[in-house]
Amino acid sequence: MTGLTTGGAAGGTAGGTAGGTTGGAAGGRSPERRRDLLDAADRVIRRQGPQASMAAIAAEAGITKPILYRHFGDKSGLYQALAERHTRVVVDLLRLEIARPVADPRVRARGAIEAYLETISANPNLYRFLFYRASAEDSRTRTRMAAIVRGVGEELGALLAEEGVADPVRARVLGHAFVGMVQAIGDWWLGNPGLDRDTVVDSLADVIAGALTS
Repeated sequence: MTGLTTGGAAGGTAGGTAGGTTGGAAGGRSPERRRDLLDAADRVIRRQGPQASMAAIAAEAGITKPILYRHFGDKSGLYQALAERHTRVVVDLLRLEIARPVADPRVRARGAIEAYLETISANPNLYRFLFYRASAEDSRTRTRMAAIVRGVGEELGALLAEEGVADPVRARVLGHAFVGMVQAIGDWWLGNPGLDRDTVVDSLADVIAGALTS
């Protein structure tokens, strides 16, 4: 369940975090410079879409491809830093929605679904780059993003168990199922721009609320 931010302070923080996990070559580089390079990558991907080239990103930053890769260890490190930057911000947003003190599960579900669809639709090229380009080309990026999605499912399952789903296994199943459904529906909805978002959100919220009350 990933989504896509607009860079800046939040993106820089996530980019810095990613720097600590994507290889030793990146470790000695300036976090501020890495943030600037990720900002350049964001701009190019938004303009050119998921097929944006590494050469175009380097040119946007005013450097060469080898220097671009040097800041992140390699191409995989750059992909992982972009994934970390954007998915972490969306995960934090979803946590806020999921943790809202609302008694009606449908209201809470609707808020989380609406927030997710709003985020991915604001930056569809970044979404497609991460899911259809970076994840397809690089197994480490795919593994990292999958782990983040699984983590959200585990968190939601634990919350459901705390809030009344008696069987802890069922709570975990529901947590992962809900996260998977929202991600899959978001992907499908982006590919069908004529569909009314409110109808999609309400329909999915009804499914989740029905599962929780059955």
